[in-house]
Order: sequence, then C-alpha cells, then structure tokens
Amino acid sequence: MNLPVFWQTVGLLALSNVFMTFAWYAHLKNLSDKPWWIAALVSWGIALFEYLIQVPANRVGHTEMDLGQLKILQEVITLAVFVPFVIFYMDQPLKLDYLWAALCILGAVYFVFRT
Repeated sequence: MNLPVFWQTVGLLALSNVFMTFAWYAHLKNLSDKPWWIAALVSWGIALFEYLIQVPANRVGHTEMDLGQLKILQEVITLAVFVPFVIFYMDQPLKLDYLWAALCILGAVYFVFRT
C-alpha cells in the first residue's frame, strides 16, 4: 500500500524529529556532568540518524510541496515531538505558552498551504 507523499513526509519528519530532539536536548539531562565536547560528540552521533531520515523526507516531500510548506510542516512536527519530550522525558511542566506557540504555527500552516 502506497501512502500519499504528504503522509510519507510527515512520518519520516516525525521520526527524524525524535532523533533531532534527543540530539539537541537529552544531553542536558543525561550528560550534564560530562564536558561539553562529550555531549557534542554523542549529539552528533544521534544527529547522524536524524539526517539519514530527514534528507529523504525532504526529498519525498519536495516532489509535491514547496520549500515554505516543507519548513512549516517541519515546525509543526517539531513542536508536536518537543512538547511530549519536555513533559515526559525531561520532566518539565506543561506550559500554556506551548498552546500559544502551536496556535501561531497553525496560522503559518494556513498561510503556506492555502490554495
């Protein structure tokens, strides 16, 4: 069964975002007692997997979406991955500011995807 390009792109970008979020932020919890360069090397290792998924995601998505649409889609997915990461993995409280940010991004989605 072939998924539409949009959903292939969403799935790949969501998976790449999981790796990206861990690469960018997990070291703050797991490697805070290590020198920064160790955290950087571990993050680069994780980010490699993010890029191995993100590059094909953008290539697939670009067959039907323009760059602005891909970027805004990426931002929506980033927020959708980041908020649960912050709450469940980093043990941070849910903030109302996340809702306001999401509403702003939804406005951007409207403008770049309207026909």
